[in-house]
Amino acid sequence: MTALFTSVQSILTIVLIIALGYLLQKQGWFDDAFGGTISTLLMKVALPASIFISVLERLTLKKLVSLSSGLVYGFGAVILGYLIALICVKLFKVRPGRRGTFINMFVNANTIFIGLPLNLALFGDQATPYFLMYYVVNTVSTWTLGAFLMSWDDPTKLAGSSEKKAFNWKKLLPAPLLGFLVALVFLLLNIPFVHVQWLGFAVNTLDYVGSLVTPLSLIYIGIILAKAGFGAIKFDRDTVIALLGRFVLAPALITVLIMFGMHAGFSIPTTEAQTLIVQASAPGLAVLPILANQGHGDVEYATNVVTLSTVLFAIVVPIIMLLVQGL
Repeated sequence: MTALFTSVQSILTIVLIIALGYLLQKQGWFDDAFGGTISTLLMKVALPASIFISVLERLTLKKLVSLSSGLVYGFGAVILGYLIALICVKLFKVRPGRRGTFINMFVNANTIFIGLPLNLALFGDQATPYFLMYYVVNTVSTWTLGAFLMSWDDPTKLAGSSEKKAFNWKKLLPAPLLGFLVALVFLLLNIPFVHVQWLGFAVNTLDYVGSLVTPLSLIYIGIILAKAGFGAIKFDRDTVIALLGRFVLAPALITVLIMFGMHAGFSIPTTEAQTLIVQASAPGLAVLPILANQGHGDVEYATNVVTLSTVLFAIVVPIIMLLVQGL
């Protein structure tokens, strides 16, 4: 019951911040350029800071090595998820501008804002290391292939613009991924950045800047909803399939891999298995509309699937809780 209450609280928080962005846009507080400004600020400043500092504060090299089984199952499920999503894109003829969002909904989840508090409520602090393993998988997946696919799906390039022949290395190495790679270097070299007392000001700065990511992403979603109208929220074919990928396929894939591993003699703690499955069931990334905007994609579709997946998660949570108890 506590876990359900925690998840509902997190969802309500998200909905209220989206509503704030919606109301402020309706009141005319934001000009037409404001959405683009948020997008640039998040992608080039806030997200790199958030990922860099959260990795260093939550992870150590020792934890990464000792919990490698979670990485294996996580990356295995992610790879299969991408393959199935790409097949679905072809099979259902998902149009350009939506394909990157569609694939990301199958594979990448909102682990921090919803996944972390839910995991703590369900399994307590002892499950935090297992959560961190999925966090690493999700972060790497989102800011490597996930972000690349959002850029690759740019319909302005597909339409035959001269830009399509130019390879943009900045799109291959987006700023959030660079933030993760720099953090990984700090871990590998055992540089105690977050534990050096005289660097406290720098850590605090990165914490504050990184904390902008979730609220600004949600306000951006509210702005898009206000511009498009609530009629833009709908259960069309592409949305329904993407939601099935998020709430059915993603947890099913990692469950099958874990069960197969156990059958083959590679057993893992029950709490670890439950944590990985719960995290795979979390809603879509709040930054998907930002990524869609950066890639000139269908921002309204991205907003639609993120909003619906967040709201529907309140129904998904008790079902997932019942299923993982049987492991």
